[in-house]
Amino acid sequence: MRSGTYEATEGTGKAGTAITFLLIGLGAGALTALLFAPKAGKRIRKDLVKRYRDARDTFDDWKEEAKDIAEEAMERGSDFAGDIRERVTPLKRAMRRS
Repeated sequence: MRSGTYEATEGTGKAGTAITFLLIGLGAGALTALLFAPKAGKRIRKDLVKRYRDARDTFDDWKEEAKDIAEEAMERGSDFAGDIRERVTPLKRAMRRS
């Protein structure tokens, strides 16, 4: 890796990298806002708990969506493999006969 530039790993998708940087930025922004906010400690703790719950709910929603997308992709892949298997079986039998 060169210094001063970011290079994505080959197996990593662009969406995963974008989400990672988004979460890092959100965390840094939230901490900066808390440091400069003129609120009492009790109020800050309540805000932190609320934001944590909101973030957790959002993450859970994203996780469920990702799970649904992955299950759909697996189902499509399985169907595709089954179709290919059905098409190849006659060719396989013909090759064994010759």
